[in-house]
Amino acid sequence: MKMKLIAVLAATAFLGACTTDPYTGQQKVSNTAGGAALGAGVGALAGLAVGGSKVAQRNAVLIGAGIGALAGGAIGATMDRNEAELRAQLQGTGVSVTRAGNQIILNMPSDITFGIDQDNIKPDFYSVLNSVALVLKKYNQTVVDVFGHTDSTGSAQHNFDLSQRRALSVANYLSAQGVDSRRFAVTGFGKTRPIATNDTPEGRAENRRVEIQLSPLT
Repeated sequence: MKMKLIAVLAATAFLGACTTDPYTGQQKVSNTAGGAALGAGVGALAGLAVGGSKVAQRNAVLIGAGIGALAGGAIGATMDRNEAELRAQLQGTGVSVTRAGNQIILNMPSDITFGIDQDNIKPDFYSVLNSVALVLKKYNQTVVDVFGHTDSTGSAQHNFDLSQRRALSVANYLSAQGVDSRRFAVTGFGKTRPIATNDTPEGRAENRRVEIQLSPLT
């Protein structure tokens, strides 16, 4: 199945979040981080996903909005600080932090983030995402990709849809905490990118995950 960035689904869900908090049910005002409403930010990202590099195009939007780009040694130094603070904040939470060059990947297993076959974030996990949001806001010179993954149980379409909804829930929550929505892109991969075997319960548990990838703004 061809993977794609959420467009209409993401825009609809984020627009809904502008009026009702999906975690408390309370009415709230739109997120205006960076001068853009939450729904408008997602709509822009959906459009930027068509052709070219999603990261490069988001970089252009953010730089055009006045957020300074990283260059030279500042790239590695900034990502080093991001990594150090994320490791400190997420120690003991079950979320792993991996460094790959100038990218940082947070792996969030679904057993600590979501109920079985659900896309609502577990309330116990809010504090973990709050810690992630604090670091993202402190170091705003990164773009954020949120990837959803499932195991191979169930149909391909069901897994694809579930992976998108879960990734969207995580991005939505982080944006609701004040992270600029223009930094986000959300993609569901369903069962197509396993990191372990799907032949054992332990392997399937590893494959059910949401990943957050941070890349420098350049």
